[in-house]
Amino acid sequence: MLTFALTIVRHGETQYNRDKLLQGQGIDTPLSDTGHQQAAAAGRYLKDLHFTNVFVSNLQRAIQTAEIILGNNLHSSATEMILDPLLRERGFGVAEGRPKEHLKNMANAAGQSCRDYTPPGGETLEQVKTRFKMFLKSLFQRMLEEHGSALSSAPSEADQPVIAGLADDGAQNVPVHALMVSHGAFIRISVRHLVEDLQCCLPAGLKMNQVFSPCPNTGISRFIFTIHREESVLRATRIQGVFINRKDHLEEVKNSD
Repeated sequence: MLTFALTIVRHGETQYNRDKLLQGQGIDTPLSDTGHQQAAAAGRYLKDLHFTNVFVSNLQRAIQTAEIILGNNLHSSATEMILDPLLRERGFGVAEGRPKEHLKNMANAAGQSCRDYTPPGGETLEQVKTRFKMFLKSLFQRMLEEHGSALSSAPSEADQPVIAGLADDGAQNVPVHALMVSHGAFIRISVRHLVEDLQCCLPAGLKMNQVFSPCPNTGISRFIFTIHREESVLRATRIQGVFINRKDHLEEVKNSD
């Protein structure tokens, strides 16, 4: 049995984000000046945490964000950064490079909500969720292989993480800690899977509209996983959400504008 923390960060702003254009997978843009500032602010916010593992989408905007976060970290600058295409943004097919309003219009014309609509050539929500499930499977395997000596007892249902609005909330006594840097739609679908399908526990008072709201650029979420092996299958016996889409660090970016 192993307990570990997973901190999820969305990449910093790109010019396409600023212009409200869809990027998806086919458009691989770098961070804007603001995106660099956001990533640096996230890095300073997380600087005292020790990330034992780092997993990053292999798209440029995510890689740059992860590099900046690690460059600001006091304990993890030498941690290997694993680029994983499973963490790429949802593919938006023919809508990539076009305004987000164009996608809404396409969805309306098809009689569907924008969230549920799949443009021609794009990924369905189920396909994106399958990618995240594949990532979780490989994550569980790697964490147990690399940190099996850190085997720990599972937190009880009564053990709620201490949430004080600090960067180390929930991770104070969890020595194994992975960082994942990905994309807005992918993160939103991933969080929904953790909460709805895997029955993740959530902090008291957290409303569902907050849980499923869009993640801002460099928004930060954290989950605590307890995993164990049942016969030959690794499973999460408990998942505790600590916070979702936190953006406290962005205040300093706003104040510098």
